Amino acid sequence: MSTLPASGAPVTVIGLGLMGQALAGAFLAKGHPTTVWNRSAAKADDLVARGAVLADSVQSAVEASPLVVVCVSDYDAVHQLLGPVGGSLAGRTLVNLTTASSTQARETAEWAQKLDAAYLDGAILALPHAIGTEEATLLYAGPQATFEEHRATLEVLGAEATVYLDEDHGLSALYDLSVLSIMWGVLNSFLHGAALLGTANVKASTFAELAVTAINVTAEYASAYAQQIDAGEYPATDATVNVHVGGMTHLVEESETLGVNAELPRFFLELAKRAVAAGDAENSYASLIKQFRKPSA
Repeated sequence: MSTLPASGAPVTVIGLGLMGQALAGAFLAKGHPTTVWNRSAAKADDLVARGAVLADSVQSAVEASPLVVVCVSDYDAVHQLLGPVGGSLAGRTLVNLTTASSTQARETAEWAQKLDAAYLDGAILALPHAIGTEEATLLYAGPQATFEEHRATLEVLGAEATVYLDEDHGLSALYDLSVLSIMWGVLNSFLHGAALLGTANVKASTFAELAVTAINVTAEYASAYAQQIDAGEYPATDATVNVHVGGMTHLVEESETLGVNAELPRFFLELAKRAVAAGDAENSYASLIKQFRKPSA
């Protein structure tokens, strides 16, 4: 089957939360006939005013386009909505941009295959306002032929960073959750730092500039540590785990002394101490990957 042109290819969007509205809006902006559906029909008002067609049911929404994009709260909602009309998915491509686990993504791919539907599982690494701009990154996993068939349409959502990963449907979810882990790690650390400085009446906005600098500097470690992790060798080219333990100990003590929640730095310290006990005291911080690879107790 030939790849559809960048404009003019019909598409359906199911789910009109903030992200779903942004997805549908991006398709409309590039001239795609766009059908939409949402439990609360009023959320489609702006899109309809811009040219979208509001379907009167999930089934009619699915049957309106060869490409169906769903973005709802979770995978249970995906199956609740599409399960009853599964027969209508036959011969169509379902692109699921709902956040979930890799296991759910693979199970949904098997479900779609039984319905004779092509399936791509995707992940959105962007806020709604960035959809349709070069700031948006979207990841896709599933059959490459299916992705290539609809690439031109999907690139509307993030032309500069529409990334095909692999045939394994679970990879998009794995990447998504891995990136979210980074986001929450950084944000929680910033909030902890802001709480510490707040005890000295330093405003978070004052701290933010230096915090961003620190985040950017720390980001440089990722590439170097990635090479060590892949090689399975952890030379301490910057600091040993023992040195980090010393710094973490001070962070815990400072937090406790100032009456700031110390759970986060205690967790950092506990992991580092486990690495020391495992023989990684003189290795680089990247050696803590061994601790993360172990299942939690």
